[in-house]
Amino acid sequence: MTDFRTVTDGFSVSPQISLEDLDAAKAQGFALIINNRPDGEAPGQPPSAAMEARARLLGLDYAYVPVAGGPTPGQVAAVRAAVQAATGPVLAYCRSGTRSIITWSLGALGAGEKRRSDLVELGEKAGYDLSGVLPG
Repeated sequence: MTDFRTVTDGFSVSPQISLEDLDAAKAQGFALIINNRPDGEAPGQPPSAAMEARARLLGLDYAYVPVAGGPTPGQVAAVRAAVQAATGPVLAYCRSGTRSIITWSLGALGAGEKRRSDLVELGEKAGYDLSGVLPG
């Protein structure tokens, strides 16, 4: 079951997706999948290698930037670079989608691309509270 949550026209987040959800992502026009969930975080979670193989078979680009806890500056930079290099809309996922939207938001804020208040509003619309995690 897909739960792709639109943040902007070019960026969406989702709780954990399945191999089959990659087909839906392709059908919905996503060009890049970003996996922010470390392998082995939970039983039954598809490993990154399997997700990447399926994504690439479908013609999707794939980036693995695992985030455990809060994202590091390197992880924020890696997600930002992947999003900027994407040839179309991006879908990022983790267990709940929270790490994905936080990591992306920190990159957008740090680059001066979006204001904190705009990011908090985008988060709320997608079902995430960013008010306590973005620097003020």
